[in-house]
Amino acid sequence: MRVLAITKIFPNSLEPLSSPFNRQQFKALATRCELTVLEAIPYVPGARLTGIPPRAAKLATLPARETVDGIETVYMKQLYVPKLGVPVAVPLFLGSLLPFRRLARGFDVVLATWAYPDACASILFARTLGKPCVFKVHGSDLNVLARRPSARLGMRKILPLADGAVAVSRALGDTLEELGVPREKIALVANGVDTALFYPRDKRGARRARGLPEGAPVLMFCGRLEPQKGLGELLEAFDTVRAKRPDARLVLIGDGVMKKAVQERAATSGGAIVVPGARPLTEVAEWMAACDVFTLPSWAEGTPNVVLEALASGRPAVGSRVGGIPDVLSDPRSGIVVPPKNAAALAQGLLRALERTWDPAEVSACGPSSWDESGAKLYGVLEKAMKRP
Repeated sequence: MRVLAITKIFPNSLEPLSSPFNRQQFKALATRCELTVLEAIPYVPGARLTGIPPRAAKLATLPARETVDGIETVYMKQLYVPKLGVPVAVPLFLGSLLPFRRLARGFDVVLATWAYPDACASILFARTLGKPCVFKVHGSDLNVLARRPSARLGMRKILPLADGAVAVSRALGDTLEELGVPREKIALVANGVDTALFYPRDKRGARRARGLPEGAPVLMFCGRLEPQKGLGELLEAFDTVRAKRPDARLVLIGDGVMKKAVQERAATSGGAIVVPGARPLTEVAEWMAACDVFTLPSWAEGTPNVVLEALASGRPAVGSRVGGIPDVLSDPRSGIVVPPKNAAALAQGLLRALERTWDPAEVSACGPSSWDESGAKLYGVLEKAMKRP
């Protein structure tokens, strides 16, 4: 089977740490089929000369194609018109795909990720070629974008036309059904983890390696440093935690719009807040091993991989009651669920987690399967789509 994956959430040589979940699942999928990635790169005319917007200017220097983690990756300039945005996103994405018709004809099935506009445009593109199309949703593409009237209208009209749909959580599957996708087309394919990296390790050795005090309680966050990830509530909650546990540490791994504010806060915390920035998975695994409790107080999520990685590492998680987090933390041995956007409740959840004795083996047993199993399930969905009339 030859699979063409159309996505904007995939790493490249300039953003090697981007979207590790897609990279790992696609790598597992590629062991079962011939996979090529057509990666959408934001394109704004003149960006390379003006430097505006910055990301489009940076990515404009990418070559036409690369090999990323053994997967052939072709770059597509995704047309974008500032300020018009969502209402014209599908026709612009579709227009960006048309020069790749000859490439796409050589594949058996199209796999699109991200509901809007990527999946919507890819479904229409595949239909013009007479190819089956499966799309995959992740979280914000439904939890946030589907609330925009123009995007929701497009999703309701186009997504049901696909030959298959993949959701990473039951909640996202329910949302797809609300958008008109037939239940029999929706498959739940949970993300996996790299069990060679994320497993219960010696906490003492990990803390020595990361420069953390051996006896202090350590909380950890890993993700985009953005308000919607609950960073404001987490910083407020950490003040409450420190009032009762003055030696507590908070590690914030990632990059984003709040990075400067977080760094300024860390500079005045006396070492209580540690901000390593965005780190490769090998280092994230070491920080996981060094912490006592992982936390992700997001406002909206799909099934966040960092929570799965924390459990696989034998570390309990305190997460907000959104998306697939309650499913992941349904076993009381795995962690604590708190309401979103509630710093007081988050603080109490973190304190309860720090006061409790957790068995790393039991926590790890609540964790997910491997990426190999996740890739095998995705392959099965694609194979089924090819057999549809």
